[in-house]
Amino acid sequence: MHFLSAIRRRADIDPPAGFPWTLPVAANLDGLTFQAPVTFLVGENGSGKSTLLEALAVGMQAVAAGSRDLARDPSLGPARELARGFRFVRRRHARTRLFLRAEDVLGFSRRIADEAEALSGIAEDLARELPEGVGRTRAVGLARAQRAAFAARYGEDPEGRSHGETFLALLQGRLAPDGLYFLDEPETPLSPTRVLALMAILTDRIARGCQFVIATHSPILMALPGAEILVIDGGRLAATPYDAVEHVRLTRAFLAEPARFLRDL
Repeated sequence: MHFLSAIRRRADIDPPAGFPWTLPVAANLDGLTFQAPVTFLVGENGSGKSTLLEALAVGMQAVAAGSRDLARDPSLGPARELARGFRFVRRRHARTRLFLRAEDVLGFSRRIADEAEALSGIAEDLARELPEGVGRTRAVGLARAQRAAFAARYGEDPEGRSHGETFLALLQGRLAPDGLYFLDEPETPLSPTRVLALMAILTDRIARGCQFVIATHSPILMALPGAEILVIDGGRLAATPYDAVEHVRLTRAFLAEPARFLRDL
């Protein structure tokens, strides 16, 4: 049983004119049922897959892993508007609800590094300013323990890793069991080998009761066993077998005969 089982268009709200309702996928969407623990949203640039993913995250009150939360991020204004037009059907509540864009990872890493540095400073201040005794020992120990917990979860230097390493480390640390997760193009900072590592993480978390909705262009990622692929085609969402997805077919054709695609460049 999924955390987010469906969305249904609200009959009591007339969509206002303008974006995002000018997107065909938004205008044509009456409802959507989630059939699998992983749902991939696939489409060309500008098709509205990321806006739809963001609206799902807003509607489920997910927490943003980036530097701004969903309620205040100005770039998510259209997503908030789209979410207001739907009812969200849930059968049970997820322990964790997280929204993550690959582009937000660096901002998140900076936030973690700043918080870790602040905890180190607090420990130093307490050790210097409090009188000797059990109280000082406990206060300093608590601050240092919190700093150690950050290091154990995100590494000693989260900003010192590559973007891809940071992204995978963040997922390892934040994808808790029984969670609902919205990921926007998570393959962006990853090499093909790292995409396979991401698939291993997803498979492990699915076994621990997690549900994912993922916007992606990656033919490798779409091959995840048991996932449902929803392709935006002609302004509508259609469940599509892996071998019939245009991203997959084009990638296969290019790899089989690249010269045919490059001869006119």
